[in-house]
Amino acid sequence: MTPVPALRSDVQALLEHGTVHASPGGQYSFRVIGPCCRLFDREELPWPCCRLAWRSKEPSWRRVGRRFVPDLASRRCPSYSVELLQPGSRPTATLLTLFSMRLTPELQEWWYSRQPKSMAADNDSPAKPSRSELFTVDTP
Repeated sequence: MTPVPALRSDVQALLEHGTVHASPGGQYSFRVIGPCCRLFDREELPWPCCRLAWRSKEPSWRRVGRRFVPDLASRRCPSYSVELLQPGSRPTATLLTLFSMRLTPELQEWWYSRQPKSMAADNDSPAKPSRSELFTVDTP
């Protein structure tokens, strides 16, 4: 019996700036501009409410907190600013989230960190794994 291939693969490193990759379905290719985080704009929520049935107590629609929050749908997957390269048309700049890939916990912490130190100017790329982490040998 042959093993079933995994549907999702873990992302070990960022895609390099300027590299060209084929889309997961193979319909187009894209050139990577750089990594980005996909944010959800809370101001785009319906107002006052989109439900048909109102209940006795409704939530406050004075939006308290941050306007932009990480998009929960794409939080575990890498998102990139890319330039779509379609045959016969001009390159188009857009955001692309690779839902078929999953970020490792370390990369996810760098990509969508809530820690104040993550806003430091020198935190422009994730930490490289140490040489000992790359070549670990399990001994019984």
